Amino acid sequence: MEVLNAPVEDIIATIRPAGLANQKGPRIQGALRFIFEQRGELSLDFLADMPIDQARAWLTQIKGVGIKTASIVLLFSFAKPVFPVDTHVHRITRRLGLIGPKVSAEKAHAILEAIGDPQTFYAMHLDLIQHGRQICLARNPRCERCMLQEDCDYFQDGRKSADT
Repeated sequence: MEVLNAPVEDIIATIRPAGLANQKGPRIQGALRFIFEQRGELSLDFLADMPIDQARAWLTQIKGVGIKTASIVLLFSFAKPVFPVDTHVHRITRRLGLIGPKVSAEKAHAILEAIGDPQTFYAMHLDLIQHGRQICLARNPRCERCMLQEDCDYFQDGRKSADT
């Protein structure tokens, strides 16, 4: 309740190192307010027993919560078999040819969940983010250092077709 009732400026100052604090601060309070108004408490425990589609739908009612954030909550808080797709995951899976070059990040969630092993989703999500930050950069990827060269359409096609 402290965050819900805190001055928004304090929340912004606290989360500033994470980036986009001016946008996220008010949204965090708005999300907490929504949860409290809907549930009468600040808990999402009820989502644990809810089917994935319903849980995602409930979460995405909250302003500022899209499929990626909803999937992160469901995977990391409830070990649901969902695969969050952020910018790194989207870029890498596109370059590997796991999703088509024009598949949106939103549509990629369902595609990757359908072809992946739910037992690997947690670790794979974290590994892909790390790989995207260190090797498979958006600009100037470090393909020469990448262990996925043999499986990478982007590398095999001369580092061009997968990003066009």
